[in-house]
Amino acid sequence: MFAGYSALPEIYDEMAAMPGALRPHWSKFVALLERLGREEVTLRWENARRIIREHGVTYNVYGDPQGMDRPWELDLVPLLIPPAEWAQIEAGLAQRARLFNLILADLYGPQRLVRQGDLPAALVYANPNFLRPCHGVPVPEDIYLHLHAADVARSSDGQKWVISDRTQAPSGAGYALENRIVLSRILPDEFRDCQVQRLASFFRIQRDTLLGLAPNNRHNPSVVLLTPGPYNETYFEHDYLARYLGFTLVEGGDLTVRDRKVFIKTLEGLRPVDVILRRVDDSFCDPLELRGDSFLGVAGLLEAVRAGNVTIANALGSGVIESPAFLAFLPGLCRRLLGEELKLPSVATWWCGQPKEREYVIEHLDEIVVKHAFGSRAHEPYFGAKMGEKERAKLVAAIRARPHEFVGQEKVALSTAPVWQNNKLEPRPLVLRTYVTATRDSFAVMPGGLTRVSTSVLDPIVSMQSGGGSKDTWVLSDGPVNAVSLLSASGQPIRSGRSSAELPSRVADNLFWLGRYTERLEDTLRLLRCVVVRMTDESGADGAPELNALAQVLVRLDLLPERFKERFSLKELEHEILLLIYKQDRVGSARQILGRVRGLASIVRDRFSADTWSILNKLNIDARSRPRRIPLADALGLLNAVIVDLSAFSGMEMENMTRGLGWRFLDFGRRLERATHLVKLFRASLCHEAKIGSVLEPVLEILDSLMTYRRRYFAGVQLPSVLELLLLDEGNPRSLAFQFKALKEHAANLPGEADTAGETDEERRIAALFALLRDADIGALTQMAGAGTNESLNSLLADFVVELGMLSNQLTHRYFTHTVASVS
Repeated sequence: MFAGYSALPEIYDEMAAMPGALRPHWSKFVALLERLGREEVTLRWENARRIIREHGVTYNVYGDPQGMDRPWELDLVPLLIPPAEWAQIEAGLAQRARLFNLILADLYGPQRLVRQGDLPAALVYANPNFLRPCHGVPVPEDIYLHLHAADVARSSDGQKWVISDRTQAPSGAGYALENRIVLSRILPDEFRDCQVQRLASFFRIQRDTLLGLAPNNRHNPSVVLLTPGPYNETYFEHDYLARYLGFTLVEGGDLTVRDRKVFIKTLEGLRPVDVILRRVDDSFCDPLELRGDSFLGVAGLLEAVRAGNVTIANALGSGVIESPAFLAFLPGLCRRLLGEELKLPSVATWWCGQPKEREYVIEHLDEIVVKHAFGSRAHEPYFGAKMGEKERAKLVAAIRARPHEFVGQEKVALSTAPVWQNNKLEPRPLVLRTYVTATRDSFAVMPGGLTRVSTSVLDPIVSMQSGGGSKDTWVLSDGPVNAVSLLSASGQPIRSGRSSAELPSRVADNLFWLGRYTERLEDTLRLLRCVVVRMTDESGADGAPELNALAQVLVRLDLLPERFKERFSLKELEHEILLLIYKQDRVGSARQILGRVRGLASIVRDRFSADTWSILNKLNIDARSRPRRIPLADALGLLNAVIVDLSAFSGMEMENMTRGLGWRFLDFGRRLERATHLVKLFRASLCHEAKIGSVLEPVLEILDSLMTYRRRYFAGVQLPSVLELLLLDEGNPRSLAFQFKALKEHAANLPGEADTAGETDEERRIAALFALLRDADIGALTQMAGAGTNESLNSLLADFVVELGMLSNQLTHRYFTHTVASVS
């Protein structure tokens, strides 16, 4: 496999010292991989891709033709770093984090660096990421940078350079951890034999540091991870880290500030928050004092920080030193603040706000890269050598007009590393993102990082947004590596985790509707399957009684057009059924409901185990349509597969979820939806047909009770027995009585104020539903239906529909809208 690998001329290759010659620290890994053989390597690579799909590892790219949730790209071959080289990188990164922390402490404190001329004033005050309201705000332990990321590259001469820094809300550490989990699973022997340093110790230090910075409640602090929400490009990482570190994942709307303190809005009231690990850019964190148009933050958050009642990591305002212009001043600042030379140099940088440097940049446009000094990272760099005369003139004019907004940087010919592409190894340019976390008195470096590779050997830009891939980073050790766990060592005091009551009302709302939509999807699929089965078997012909009756049921449920009340052909019905299965923008279609399930599940994925999430991912994969004409037989196979997936999800919900409030709202939604569907199906099938015999068996089949009926009654399908089984039988999990019983039990365990009789409003409404059902005279209803009069049954079912809708609204009003004082 490695014999055909060809490194690029005049480019440093991480694996090959020269054609046919490996660097020493790669020899063992290459030998181990060669021993596997090409076919086995290909199988393991496919296994890695399967694991990534099952884990739901995604990177959101807006406007991506693949869809917003693009599967994460992980290469089979890791980047290997020898121990001696890593020791130098580690020392340089720790020094860099210390330096940046001191710079931030000065900029938001005495500002001596600006007054004494070590930093130009325009570099600070013209920077939109310098947040003036944060000046003078106290920071616990003087730790501004709780997490620092540095992008490290190697030039053609082998020199390591830092080409950029991330100090605001650095991303990628969670992806680095997921890469490690996947690769160590598919290459377990190679990982162990190469003596790779573990990552868990880094995350344990990060977690313990954050817990130790709580200003209050130090014995059991509350830490939350603040995310912009599921549409953020790295939302998977936010959810993943929250679960891994044991923190509550929240959005801005889940938090509120009262009396200069931060609280999380839970179902049982407000719970104090001590530490916020933010993944929201600092200017968006407080619409009251920072960015007024932000919907992502918490009004009054900065005032709570100013009062010393909450710690935010990273500190608000830390994004100011992300500007590439700072790189030009770091050597002098390092000598000034630390009395040391910079151990890990930055790429050569010229800030155009200085006259001499500005002219150098303009004169050497062909040799350097021009970047924006401030603002969004979405701005693409300018490569002067690739620009035409008009573009160059326009860029020069912009630099002269606003010189402080531009920097020039040396073009670094990025080193390459092998990637597994098209069943062979090919070189790709790479950048290593490294991570440093704060401790109480120093900084710790992650022994690894997120290695990113470009899409092609000719692409100088390494970016996940442009379709790049990633690698695991293996820092090798000279000796055996001890296993490290995120759990506390034996004998140490155990900190109790978050209680089940700490359920944000937004999460409860989403779980409730996830329960409703998963049940609605299953009900719709079972209904469509019942129709498709009769269209494909030998009874499937124009005018078949059961098929005609089912078509009328679909019309009354608003799933088929009104024209199907009249005579129709089998071909017309087939066309409409396929649209109901596959058409995404059709209201009530299976794919439209599946989209709702997928969206809700992604929002609350931190509430599910890895196995449960794998089932939800399989649900999406099995429901994919094929780009071709789909016969009914294939549609039936899809319906069967997705129904099985939904049943697996229901089983995981019942057997694996702890019986906390989250599970109760999820199951409450499921039971409420199942009851509503049953009642509406009964109305559509039993209350409008003079001859109901043709729909009784399909109704039992749709409600998954046909086998139960046959085992119990040993007779043909008759209306009294059907009503008894599906309305009154509390032992049948598909019956209306069973749903009411489950709803009653859930309502009794939800938080809320009871009346003098010890009942909540929800319990009283469910009790009334139960009484209405028990008082129903099935015999009388059956006799009327036999006489061709279904009005009494229809009236009873209509009352159920109204009451179930009122119950849903009542639950929403009490728990999800924060209008009831006792809850909010």
